[in-house]
Amino acid sequence: MELKFKVAGRIAKPVSEVFEAVIDPAQLSRYFTTGGAKGRIETGATVTWDFHDFPGAFPVKVVDVVKDKKIVLQWAANEANRMEADNAGAGYDTTVTMTFEPVDGNRTLVTISEEGWRETAGALKASYGNCEGWTGALCAMKVWLEHGINLREGFYK
Repeated sequence: MELKFKVAGRIAKPVSEVFEAVIDPAQLSRYFTTGGAKGRIETGATVTWDFHDFPGAFPVKVVDVVKDKKIVLQWAANEANRMEADNAGAGYDTTVTMTFEPVDGNRTLVTISEEGWRETAGALKASYGNCEGWTGALCAMKVWLEHGINLREGFYK
């Protein structure tokens, strides 16, 4: 069984605005990376994301960026609770793909998928955790872009 998932949501803002909110570290830090983001998401870059629920900056490799359409990232796989314990990961990367599609005029359908875990019990647990995290990220992005509210503020710390 291949471990992968896909989550999606619609945001009442144009694609260019939603896309910029992901690639700009200042905006990403306002609604998603509770500990901050460093580096603009551009093909070939390595940026860092920090979260209060998983302290320590995570390197995120930017594999591909197609303006207003797609972002492909790779970051260290998490198996069970290894990331919480030592921030070293499981020794391999998973791939995150975000797509942005205009719908209904000025709305955007954001789809986030992640794949590449090994087929272990710890990886299965980690994939469920990341699915939860990306669902929360979509909700936080929607609330931030549509209403200017940081949904994650105080949520983890």
